[in-house]
Amino acid sequence: MADVRVTYDRTVDAAYIYLTEPQARVKSARMYPCDPVDVDGMINLDFDEQGRLIGIEVLAASSKLPEYLLQSTERLDTEGA
Repeated sequence: MADVRVTYDRTVDAAYIYLTEPQARVKSARMYPCDPVDVDGMINLDFDEQGRLIGIEVLAASSKLPEYLLQSTERLDTEGA
């Protein structure tokens, strides 16, 4: 299974799941918000210029993602502390 980079900021309870090569600097060309009523929160899908899914932003991540995943993420809220 391929490694997937996941970042998490507990202060805003937001996670980002990167679906690109770790060294790649791919810019999002289009963002598709999932219906917050259907998913009981806010999840945004980011696509590149070729229409490939490059990342998933999850707001209220602590209620949407498993705790083991959040514990293993790259933490953004502790950088520079």
